[in-house]
Amino acid sequence: MSNTNSLPHVEAELNYLGPMVERPRYYAYEIGERSNMTYDPHKMHIHDMRPISSDMSLDTQGFALVEQRSAVQDFWDDDEVRRVYYPEAEAVIKQVTGASRVFIFDHLQRRRVAGLKDRAPGGPRQPATRVHVDHTANSGPQRVRDLLPDEAEELLKGRVQVINLWRPLFSPLQDAPLAVCDSRTVAAEDLVPSDLVYRQRVGETYSVKYNPAHEWYYVPQMRRDEALLLKIADTRTDIPARFMPHTSFTDPTTPADARPRESIEIRTLVFHSA
Repeated sequence: MSNTNSLPHVEAELNYLGPMVERPRYYAYEIGERSNMTYDPHKMHIHDMRPISSDMSLDTQGFALVEQRSAVQDFWDDDEVRRVYYPEAEAVIKQVTGASRVFIFDHLQRRRVAGLKDRAPGGPRQPATRVHVDHTANSGPQRVRDLLPDEAEELLKGRVQVINLWRPLFSPLQDAPLAVCDSRTVAAEDLVPSDLVYRQRVGETYSVKYNPAHEWYYVPQMRRDEALLLKIADTRTDIPARFMPHTSFTDPTTPADARPRESIEIRTLVFHSA
């Protein structure tokens, strides 16, 4: 797809979905076994996207690197995040996508704590360690119906995207960086609809099966004033990038004394006029 041979890379293990008889299922709350998923780890080359970041876009690869100096002082302060960061994120997403409207429905801070499982009671959310896509062709539009029920059918007549804005909370990020997959290298059959079970509802995500054609990228030594835009879902069907797999990974070049990863992601519905 692209000339990755000339790019610096690291080799790291990524957790793909293993063979499944049942429909994959993950529980978003404490209930015995958290998942019925089997995993199929594969060592993959993860390329430095910096040299070609200006050639990458949300509609082609499914991700984009942007410079955005935030005025937020404390990203762990939810009130400040909503007051200061939400308007900043909305402005960046509108500028990059040309959208007529951006609706921010959620944000999530993560801090890696060695040995702590994700969603452990009282603990911070951990980096996601399996290859996944947060929404599917069904659950993307469903989020519009859930969150904006009075407007949903009118909004869904136009193009609707689910886009996340992801950034580290300090510079440079060396621990548990985010890997993103060029959507053009992902086959439809690689994406496996999976249940994400909450107490009040069941969401749907894509788990991802291994495909040697997948091309992976990351931003080495990512800075606090950089952010990644991630294409989660898109109702437009005539573009290469509709659903973009991603995951954190263990970078073999990370120094032993590196500060554990802290990051924030903003989750948005992005609307384009019909």
